Amino acid sequence: MWERARLSWALRRNRLIGGAAANGLARWFPGPGRRYARRLFDLTAGFVYAQVIQALVTSGLLARLAQGPAALDEAVLVAGLDGSATLTLLRAAKSLQLVEERGGTWLLAGLGAALAAMPGLADMVRHHRLLYADLADPLAMLRGGGAGELARPWRYDGTADPADVATYSALMAATQPMVAQQVLGACSFAGSRALLDVGGGTGGFLAAVRTAYLQLRLGLFDRPAVVEGARGRVDAALHPGSFRDDPLPGGYDAISLVRVLHDHDDEVVHRLLASVRAALPAGGRLVIAEPLADTPGAESMGHAYFGFYLAAMRSGRPRTYAEYAAMLRAAGFASIRRKRTSIPLITSVIIAVA
Repeated sequence: MWERARLSWALRRNRLIGGAAANGLARWFPGPGRRYARRLFDLTAGFVYAQVIQALVTSGLLARLAQGPAALDEAVLVAGLDGSATLTLLRAAKSLQLVEERGGTWLLAGLGAALAAMPGLADMVRHHRLLYADLADPLAMLRGGGAGELARPWRYDGTADPADVATYSALMAATQPMVAQQVLGACSFAGSRALLDVGGGTGGFLAAVRTAYLQLRLGLFDRPAVVEGARGRVDAALHPGSFRDDPLPGGYDAISLVRVLHDHDDEVVHRLLASVRAALPAGGRLVIAEPLADTPGAESMGHAYFGFYLAAMRSGRPRTYAEYAAMLRAAGFASIRRKRTSIPLITSVIIAVA
């Protein structure tokens, strides 16, 4: 009964809003009218906003202003644009609250300072060029076609270009510190003897763990081409292999999957979780760090951003905590908990005990 009532209310609301918008009657509803107009404009202009950030980063202006204020003449030299074009970029960034002008000089605004300081975020902005190429025709991308730029480093059949793999591994390493900070703030490895990071790239997460747990024995498992990039960078045993086909090494009472599962389809995730369960001793822990699709206040991050990002990558999908919990139970894990992080938009943490 309540579901029918909610549906009836939603349909009536849509008729009222649609009629007001179509007939210019929004002036009779100034509050909702202004909110819808602003929200719709931001949605339609979102790509342009993202390109302003892209230009601010790739021009070098973000890095330069992170060092301190700059006059327009210096900004022109840094950006490699003429005065008019540089001013267009700076004014656009100012409208997005990324920079501000004081006494004829330009400096970062609070949001711009956060962008410049957050580890790996500028690298992710640069990386978005690949995503934007795929999204030039979003319907083609959803059909599995299009440019396929984002999918290149993720070919598990051995045909991925080593340069693409290295570039993506470097991006993951650059963005790893902010994820590791959230994970280490949410859970402790004090009771563990040995930790294996599966799909750990070049060891960025393990490097952060090492600073907090000096006595913990560490191991890294990833594709051979990726693991080679970790050699000499992290104090960990290196285990080359593919978790799609190879069993995980034993001897670890804790295993971590940091930003791994949402990159893969359900069949692969089910096999991987079963492999993790088989590798862990009784009482061993699995730590999962993922952006979850049901994160309150960040719903658009889950299905809009990651939904399209993973569709462009042609692998994986965003999942809710409930979906992961069901997968973990199917793999044989008994105790499953979600741990709070300070910035759940970046990642959430799930702990499962074998």
